[in-house]
Amino acid sequence: VVPDKFKIIKFFLLKNLKLKVFEIKNLNINKLIKISVNKKQIGSDRLANAISVIDKKKNFIVVDFGTATTFDVVDHDGAYIGGVIAPGVNLSLEALHQEAAALPHVDIARPDRVIGKNTVMCMQSGVFWGYIGLLKEICERIKTEHGSKMKIISTGGLGPLFQSAEKVFDEWKDDLTMHGLRLIFEYNKNL
Repeated sequence: VVPDKFKIIKFFLLKNLKLKVFEIKNLNINKLIKISVNKKQIGSDRLANAISVIDKKKNFIVVDFGTATTFDVVDHDGAYIGGVIAPGVNLSLEALHQEAAALPHVDIARPDRVIGKNTVMCMQSGVFWGYIGLLKEICERIKTEHGSKMKIISTGGLGPLFQSAEKVFDEWKDDLTMHGLRLIFEYNKNL
C-alpha cells in the first residue's frame, strides 16, 4: 500500500539478507484463485485473505481490520470478484483528533451507552457504533447484490471487539492472512 516503503524493505532484504521479495500478484496464483478484477489493483494482503477462504462450496465476505477496513468477496467457484475499501477504525479516530483541534486522541472501545456524556465517550460511541452500522450495511448490500448466502469472516485485531456488540461475523480468524501466505508459498515453492 506504500510503494516507497516497499522498495526500501525490498532493497534492504536483498542487500543484507540476500532475500528476494515478490508481490503475491506477480507470483503464479492462477490455479489457486480466479481473479475477476484488475489484479494490479488488489493488495497482496487481500489476495492472501481471499486464497485462505476458498473452499469451492461457499461464498465469502472477508472483512479485514487494518489501516483500511476492507471487504473482499470470494465466489463459490473460487473467484475473487471484488470488494469494498473503507477508512480504518484507528485512522478515523486519528483523523478526528488531527483535524479538529478540540478533540482529544482516544482509543477505540465499546462504550456502555450510545449517548456519550463527555467528549471521549461521544467519540468512542460515534466510531464504535458507526462502524457497527458500516459493517452491517456493507455486508448486507454485498449479499443482496451477490444474490446468495455468504459466510462472513473477519480478521485483524478489532474483529472480536465488533463481534462483542452484535453478531456481524460468522467467524473471526486472527491468522487468516498468514494462512493464505502459507498456501501461496506451498504452491509456489516447487515451481
